[in-house]
Amino acid sequence: MNLVEYADREMLAIDVANMLASELKSCLLHHDHASFAVPGGTTPGPIFDALCGADLEWDRVHVMPTDERWVPETDERSNARLIKQRLLVDHARAARFCPLYADGDVDAVLPELASALEAEMPLSVLLLGMGSDMHTASLFPGADGLERALAPDAPILLAQRADQVPELRVTLSASVLEGAMSKHLVIFDDDKRAALERAMTLPPETAPINAVLTGMTIHWAE
Repeated sequence: MNLVEYADREMLAIDVANMLASELKSCLLHHDHASFAVPGGTTPGPIFDALCGADLEWDRVHVMPTDERWVPETDERSNARLIKQRLLVDHARAARFCPLYADGDVDAVLPELASALEAEMPLSVLLLGMGSDMHTASLFPGADGLERALAPDAPILLAQRADQVPELRVTLSASVLEGAMSKHLVIFDDDKRAALERAMTLPPETAPINAVLTGMTIHWAE
C-alpha cells in the first residue's frame, strides 16, 4: 500500500487522471482490451473530467461501475448516468460501457449481468472511493449479504441491502476488487484519512475497505 499526498484536490485530479491513462495505455500494449472499474458519487468527477480527453485507444477500454443503485440510467442517482456524463465523453466516448443494471427483478437478471463481466476479469485498472463509515463500492458494514460479498469464492456481482442506503445496490465482490491488476483509492479531508487508518486495524466485516487494500495506491488531499 502506498499513500500519495497532494497539495490540493485539483492537482490530485490531474495527477490521478494521468496515472490512470498511463496504466490503461500500458495494459493495451499487452492485451486486446483493458477493463476499467470506477465509482460513482462526487469524488471522481474532476478525475473523469481530466481523463476523458486522454489520447489512448478508448475503443479498446471497457468501463464499468464498481457498484450501482438498482435504478435505471434515467434516475439522477444512477452511477451509470454519472459515468456517462462525466467520463464517457470527448475521446472516452469511444469506450465500451458494461452496465451493472438491467430492467427486471434483480435476482432474475443478476446472473446474466455477471456472466457478461467474466471476460473482463481480472480488472485491469480500478478506481475506488471510500465512505466515512469505511465502506467501498457497495460493501457496507452491516449490509445484508456482506459476508457473502467478502468471501474468497464470492461471485463477480452481488446484491446488497443496507439500512444506511435507501435503495437496493449491486456491487462487484471484494475478491474482484482485490484482484485488480492496478488499484487506486481517492479520499479527501482529515476525517476520511482517519477513517482509513482506523479501518486498517479492523476486520473487513466492520471496515469493508480493509478487504481490498493489498497493493493499493491511496491518493489523499485535504
